[in-house]
Amino acid sequence: MKKIYGILGVFTVVFILTAIMSPSFLTPYNMERLILRTSLFGIISIGVAFVIITSGIDLSIGSIICLIGCGLPWLLVKMTVPLPLAILIVVTLSLLIGLVHGVLITKLKLQPFVVTLCGLLMYRGITRGFTGDQTQGFGKFFSELRWIGVGKVAVPGVPIDTFGIPVPFFLLLMVAILASIFLNRTIYGRYLLALGCNEQAARYSGINTDRMIILAYIICAAMAGLGGVLFILDGNSAQPVVLGNFYELYAIAAAVLGGCSLRGGQGTIIGVVIGTALMQVLRNMITLVDWIPTHIEYAVIGAVILAGVVADEVVKRISASRRAAASRL
Repeated sequence: MKKIYGILGVFTVVFILTAIMSPSFLTPYNMERLILRTSLFGIISIGVAFVIITSGIDLSIGSIICLIGCGLPWLLVKMTVPLPLAILIVVTLSLLIGLVHGVLITKLKLQPFVVTLCGLLMYRGITRGFTGDQTQGFGKFFSELRWIGVGKVAVPGVPIDTFGIPVPFFLLLMVAILASIFLNRTIYGRYLLALGCNEQAARYSGINTDRMIILAYIICAAMAGLGGVLFILDGNSAQPVVLGNFYELYAIAAAVLGGCSLRGGQGTIIGVVIGTALMQVLRNMITLVDWIPTHIEYAVIGAVILAGVVADEVVKRISASRRAAASRL
């Protein structure tokens, strides 16, 4: 809980500072877009949190977003696949990608970094291949899907054309609640946490660690697939060369900021959501505040990840020192 309070405090400070430095920050349009972006990135960040909890990593998230985000309109418009079948195909493909990642890592004992790095390259390359590197859009199907991606729910007393809560926010809320229940209230969530703390000990205690690792990568790929659909609905069209670029970094940074240790075994869903919100406010600050150069965005992400890793190492050493001191008493 201390980590959650800490990141919530940092978020509050950054939010207030941004509001002071930029008059346009608290405008209804900007708040609406901020909620939308937090929702989209929050969904994929929750997915990668499960992988990080197992002490793994997934670098292919952005390319999965590209594959699914461009693949769905390609199936609908180019291949004239019926909408229900197209959705079934992209859902199955997302789950299959996660399954393949998990099997390669657990059965062939390949490093998660290598497996998902190859996925990062392969999925975007495949997408650019079957789309001919052309912009993909939903065309006439956009009206059928638009509400899911960029629809709004009215706030009582506020005209919806002025401000509304984006529908993806409710999707994030649903995903976060289900993920939190799974992680904290089910035996399988405890298995994941135990696996991240010490895989060998978890295996000796009777946990099927391979199955749990595979499950984590399936969840991560599924959330990336859902994110892919939502991201392209946000813009109605996307280019395969651009969609999802570096999104895995935002997701990993949000998870680390939210308390997920890169060593595994630690993490909370509410912390990940707050971490995502902080990342999006930082991005918004860079965009809106005139004296902050916009091209330092990736430097900020890198600094955030580094700060999270350093903090994790410092906390670990302090805890180890305290345990050693207590054992000598």
